[in-house]
Amino acid sequence: MSAGVKLSSVDGSFLYLETPETPMHVGSMAIFKLPDNYKGDFFEEFKAQIQARLHLAPVLRWKLERTPLDIDNPSWVEDEQFDIDRHIFRASLAAPHDRATLERIVGWMHAKLLNRARPLWEFYVFEGMANNEVGLYSKMHHALIDGGAGAALTEIVYGDGHVAQMESKKDEKKNDPLGELFTGYASLWARPLGWTAQGKLPDILTGKRQDLGSILMDGFARQLRQPFEYMKALPEVAKALSSVAGKLREGGVQGLKDAVAPSTPLNKSVSSERSFAAVSVSMSRCKAVAAASGGKLNDVVMALSSGMLRRYLQKVNALPDRPLRAAVPISLREAGNSEANNQVFGMICSLASDIADPKERLAKIIEESKKSKGMADPFKPIVPKMTQFSALGAPIFIQILSLLYSRTNLADVMPTPANVTISNVPGSRKPLYVAGAELQHIFPVSIAAHGLALNITVQGYRDQLDFGLIAGANVLPELRSLANMLPEELEALEQTYGLSAPAGEVVTMKAAEAPAPAKTRSGDKPARKRKAAPKATTTGSAAG
Repeated sequence: MSAGVKLSSVDGSFLYLETPETPMHVGSMAIFKLPDNYKGDFFEEFKAQIQARLHLAPVLRWKLERTPLDIDNPSWVEDEQFDIDRHIFRASLAAPHDRATLERIVGWMHAKLLNRARPLWEFYVFEGMANNEVGLYSKMHHALIDGGAGAALTEIVYGDGHVAQMESKKDEKKNDPLGELFTGYASLWARPLGWTAQGKLPDILTGKRQDLGSILMDGFARQLRQPFEYMKALPEVAKALSSVAGKLREGGVQGLKDAVAPSTPLNKSVSSERSFAAVSVSMSRCKAVAAASGGKLNDVVMALSSGMLRRYLQKVNALPDRPLRAAVPISLREAGNSEANNQVFGMICSLASDIADPKERLAKIIEESKKSKGMADPFKPIVPKMTQFSALGAPIFIQILSLLYSRTNLADVMPTPANVTISNVPGSRKPLYVAGAELQHIFPVSIAAHGLALNITVQGYRDQLDFGLIAGANVLPELRSLANMLPEELEALEQTYGLSAPAGEVVTMKAAEAPAPAKTRSGDKPARKRKAAPKATTTGSAAG
């Protein structure tokens, strides 16, 4: 990286919104199967493979360069002191060395913030697991990647090496009359001082330095340009708003009422601890349900999540009369785009959880999903333009607001537009390997936030859908029983459509393997005396 790449407002927001209670990194819990009679050192071979592929993923060498006083968005710069041993760690599990224990460790580790003085990623290798398995927990800051970029990185890290280099965001030279005018005036102003004797402007005028003066100068020019840039987008914005307003009028009062999600135990402030559970189902089976219902695979993912949540809320006598609502990220990436940044926006979709019959519920989800996409589609071409907005002082201002929101527990009393976050990320359909070990599963580990204490993220891999459930441990201290309800919901859907599951198929983790529930109260605040999660033993310090 010859020069720093400034973060967009969207990328930067994941830094500014981060607090000790709401880490903003994403990751995965991967399970590998070692070959029979394996005699190698998986940890060392894995580390060597990453080292050999760093040139394919230059983002792994990027670290943050903050601006003075956090007055503007930071930049990504190459870490000249990069040391892979500060990012990849050997870890071990307590007995019985199974996936259930690994889940609890992952929940504990995912609650820890990344060190911003280094490139924002870490890998933990868990050797010696039962059934000749190796666990791999990874985390990377959301300011650096979204789901699409993460999938591209997975291909690089776990693939056969024959993959394209991960793209870096390039500063393209655009037609910018106002910027050229500003540079022209700066040049005229500089001439009497002899600054242009070599035909160059001083760095402070061109924004190539990260001192306060250059930042203010660059910010001033940007503030002048932005109104003109947004004026160009006004016709598209007006058209999109008009379309949405028309749809809201069609819905009348009920449509406005449905803009707020019903109150549930899931919509509380989260503590600084996390719980995690993973479960996998057959992609072919889900596609068969989608074909029978006339919907899409994503509709079935939503229906499985809805049925699972309905079962759980009924069990705790907290199922609301109105349907649950899900916040669903939508990728704006074009095919083949693997830039290391965030290219997403979101829509809100009804989960039809008020409908008892699984078949009718899925039909309603398909209908509501089309409506939600109809509301979101007009904004897709303009979101990339609007999210480039940047204002001097915004980073520190947003950080202050985020801390206030976190410390005052406003999420406990404020209405929320959604009850849960559900995301579906496409992945590799071919087997992936590391050091001769085959990747069996890759369960996403995402973000739990105030007001959205539960996040359900799905990763497609080969012919399976790997579900990762992450939650604030004070709200949902034990997720295994919830995750076990998802395969049951798939069976219920298959029965309603007269479909049969392949004989002998089992879920990823049996209920008998579930860890004992952590001793913590479910409520607004974490219990004072909570049973500590089994901590991993590592060969180095991730915090030093």
